[in-house]
Amino acid sequence: MSSAVTIMKEIPLDGTKKGIISISKVDEPYGEGSDSVASIGISLSGDAKNPEWKVHLPMGNIDAVIEALKSIK
Repeated sequence: MSSAVTIMKEIPLDGTKKGIISISKVDEPYGEGSDSVASIGISLSGDAKNPEWKVHLPMGNIDAVIEALKSIK
């Protein structure tokens, strides 16, 4: 069974011509019964469905990651 990916938002990647940051929800990313994750993808070519880099964040860690990112700004 493959995971279901829902792209929630695409953000232009600063400093590039076509790059985007894609924010997605991935259901069952590691097989049947695995917990959903938030996925942040980076695509220099502008292809949100096939990012060159991505990170999966467990839903329970999202608030802490947001706070850490805010502290950098």
